[in-house]
Amino acid sequence: MFKADKNIIYRYIVEDLSLDMGPVAGAIELFIGGATVPFVARYRKERTGGLNETHLRAIQEKMLYYAELEKRKETVLESISLQGKLTDDLKKRIVACRERHALEDLYLPYKPKRQTKATAALEKGLGHLAEMLLEQARFSGTREEMLKPFVDADKGVNTPEEALSGALDIVIESINDNAEIRGWIREYMLRTGLVVTGAFDDWKGKKSKFEMYYNFREYLKDSPSHRLLAIRRGANEKVISWNIEVDKEPAIQFTGSRVIRDPAFLFIDEIRAAVRKAYIRISVSVEFEIFEKRMEEAEEEAIRVFSKNLENLLLEPPAGHKVIIGIDPGFVTGCKVAAIDDCGRFLGNETIFPNQPQSARREASDTLMGLVARHKPALIAVGNGTASRETMEFVSGILKMHGEEKIKLVSVSEAGASVYSASEEALREFPELDVTVRGAISIARRLQDPLSELVKIDPKAIGVGQYQHDVNQMKLKRSLDAVVESCVNYVGVELNTASRELLTYVSGVGPAAAESIVRYRKKNGPFNSRKDLLGVPMLGEKTFEQCAGFLRVRSSPNKLDNSAIHPESYHIVEKMAEDLTAGLERMIGNKDMISRINPARYVSEQVGLPTLEDILKELLKPGLDPRKEFANVEFRPDIKYLEDLKKDMKLFGKVTNVTNFGAFVDVGVHHDGLIHISNLSKKFVSDPHEVVAVGDRVRVKVLSVDTELKRIDLERLS
Repeated sequence: MFKADKNIIYRYIVEDLSLDMGPVAGAIELFIGGATVPFVARYRKERTGGLNETHLRAIQEKMLYYAELEKRKETVLESISLQGKLTDDLKKRIVACRERHALEDLYLPYKPKRQTKATAALEKGLGHLAEMLLEQARFSGTREEMLKPFVDADKGVNTPEEALSGALDIVIESINDNAEIRGWIREYMLRTGLVVTGAFDDWKGKKSKFEMYYNFREYLKDSPSHRLLAIRRGANEKVISWNIEVDKEPAIQFTGSRVIRDPAFLFIDEIRAAVRKAYIRISVSVEFEIFEKRMEEAEEEAIRVFSKNLENLLLEPPAGHKVIIGIDPGFVTGCKVAAIDDCGRFLGNETIFPNQPQSARREASDTLMGLVARHKPALIAVGNGTASRETMEFVSGILKMHGEEKIKLVSVSEAGASVYSASEEALREFPELDVTVRGAISIARRLQDPLSELVKIDPKAIGVGQYQHDVNQMKLKRSLDAVVESCVNYVGVELNTASRELLTYVSGVGPAAAESIVRYRKKNGPFNSRKDLLGVPMLGEKTFEQCAGFLRVRSSPNKLDNSAIHPESYHIVEKMAEDLTAGLERMIGNKDMISRINPARYVSEQVGLPTLEDILKELLKPGLDPRKEFANVEFRPDIKYLEDLKKDMKLFGKVTNVTNFGAFVDVGVHHDGLIHISNLSKKFVSDPHEVVAVGDRVRVKVLSVDTELKRIDLERLS
């Protein structure tokens, strides 16, 4: 019946995102052809006008939204047509819809309904009377004379009053189903509605994290995402209740203006009463709709914040290719200690008991220094969970005692380490090891290369989100997967050491091909070049095109295999070297030589200046890790517990989470402190992400400490 013109959808996306048609159409065509966002952003800039990943993912989201909307339009049109009620005007209005709720408003009068008072009245033949009431046409007789023709005992209408009551039920439902009225009331309630909350009796006067909502009201349209999500959680936990308050009279007057045509009509009082009843019905459903709409917006904002935090966490600076000892600290069960080599391979493990209740410090010292002597680590990573500060104090003293201060001691977040330790991947990799030993390995690897290790863990378990279990889980997963994919491909992946999980996120690869790559590597040994990938089962030319530029082979004879230059462009680089009368190896990294290359000479129908300029940048520093240099955050040695913190103390910490209302900071006491947005800077801050990011080292001052609620309020110092 109706097939959407793809150009109309393109135009919608262009208008929604304020982009040009050419790049949008180019991006969509590439996506339809199977290209990934990282590949398009990096290697097809000519087709998209250089759109970044943010724009490209927004285009993908809009594609999905409009595709689903068009599918829904088909269903609606077919349903109304089968009823024989589809007019040209109605079809035009449906086809023109760009919002789902507007489409559903138009469909509501025609949507198959369960049995209602109105449907029962229609079955009794009272539809014509309802039309007369709605039209309010002049009638020369009395009220009884107008109603009498509709009295029919055989149909269950025994009196004029019953006829009028049934017809009014139809009128009320007709008003309720009116798209214009519903739309106006929805907009009015969104614009003027107040979200009002109060504590349930059981919680009045009690301390809780929802205290500020015990007696709270503000405009719904102005309520930020974190407050709305907090209100919903508080309501779900039966601590607070909520409702939307509006001045209903303007809405009733508007509804009446669309229904009342003749103030002198015989049944005008009944019509006015019907208007009020219809408004009540509409307001109840619209109140839920607009709260859900605002909650959906709040969820999208929460997902955006979570995604930004995850990106910053994944791109934290790696310690790099160094031998590292990881310690999963503990009291009763001891500290699990594991060593890894400079490529993350497990070397050995021990268990030590330096803390209470055993306090076997001498034995722990001998065991730890034995590991140090055998493996000569550059760093020791200690998980920041239970017994962390006690263990760090012990290790620091032992290193100092043995003259090993050159070995740096680093506190590493344990968030998600236990999830990885019990995972199928950890069991597959270390079937003979205890889960706690796997945790120590994960802690060490997380310091060595955060990205490579964190991709093995469900992002929701990493601890950088707010209300992540309360939001739409499908949308959250889609967004977080996109972040991981973006980060993995931004950094690049060493083909010969990457885990199956890491390879899964490489452009175009996916779980099945990643598993196939790992099996091939295990059977045939290390890859000698990118081209060897073409010998991997399940990895064809298309997958190779999408993934090759993001995979590195450091040991390849071809130095371009350890760069972000795509194999499809190798011939261009070789031509550049030939024109300079220099070998490829001599040209790579040679700033003077590369500066003499004029990229315009190599422009063709397939390759434009954006790609050529990227090639020249990569030739200067091939395989360079784009992440920042690693820097450690050291906590004050005299601050170990919440009780050690005092007002006005100044100390250093590490940002662990950023929300719309501030930043959480680890200051070494097992409980993160909060820098409220108002205390992030002397200047006004609209978005905390403009000032701080997950992983940042910050200097803070303690404003207050609540040991009962385990709450620390901090101020960021410049």
